[in-house]
Amino acid sequence: MGELFQRAVVDTHRLPLFCFFVALIVTFVFTRINVRLIRAEVRWWFRNVNVGDTHVHHVVFGVILMMMSGVAALLVGPGAEGWHAVTAALFGIGSGLVLDEFALLLHLRDVYWAEEGRTSVDAVFVAIAVTALLLLGARPLGWDDTDEDFKAAVFFLVLNLVFAVVTLLKGKIWSGLLGVFVPIFGYVGAVRLARPGSPWAHWFYDTKPAKLRTALRREERWRRPVIKAKIAVQEFVSGRHIG
Repeated sequence: MGELFQRAVVDTHRLPLFCFFVALIVTFVFTRINVRLIRAEVRWWFRNVNVGDTHVHHVVFGVILMMMSGVAALLVGPGAEGWHAVTAALFGIGSGLVLDEFALLLHLRDVYWAEEGRTSVDAVFVAIAVTALLLLGARPLGWDDTDEDFKAAVFFLVLNLVFAVVTLLKGKIWSGLLGVFVPIFGYVGAVRLARPGSPWAHWFYDTKPAKLRTALRREERWRRPVIKAKIAVQEFVSGRHIG
C-alpha cells in the first residue's frame, strides 16, 4: 500500500491535491456531525458560536482559513512540497466549511435546514467528484500539455468546452461536469433533450410543445426516481431538510 501511494500520489506530485481531498471530506463529515448534534440539542456537545446576538456561521471561519492558507501557499518556495501539502490540507478544511454553507451564500439567507440547503450538499459532492477525477489523472476538456499539435489541441479543447456548456444549459449538471473530464458525457448530454425548466428548454422548447412533452415524460419516468434516491443519500449524510 505504501509503495502504491508513493507511485500514484507522491511521485506524480499529487500529494497536495490528495491532502486537500482528504481534508475536504473529513471536514464536511465532521461539520455535519457537529451541526446535527447541535440541532438535536445534545447536552454534552458544543453550541452555536454567537457574538452577542449574532450567530457566526462556520462559513466565516472557512473563508478566513482559505485566505490564510492561500497566502501561505504563495509564500512557500516551489521546492517545499511538504509545506504545500500542509497549506493544501488547511485550504481543504476551509473549503469544506465554506461549501457546507454554500446555499447560504447563494440565497443570502439562512436556508441550512430548508429544502434549498441541499444545494450545499450538491456543491460538496461536486467538489469531491472533481478532485477525485483530478487525483486519478483526468484532465479538463482533454487537455494534454505534451500535445505537439497546438492548433488541434486548442480545437478539441474549445469543442469539448462547448459540448459541456450546452449540457449544463440543458439542466444536466452531473453530465456536464463529467463532460469536462470525460468528453463523451458532454457529447451525449448535448445531443439529448433538455430537462424541463432548464435554460435550454426555456429558450427553444416554448414553441415546440412535442419536444417539451417528451422531456416532461422522461423527467417523470427516469429523473424523478433518481432525484428521490439522491435526496435520500443526501439526507442520510447531512440530515433531514424541511421542504
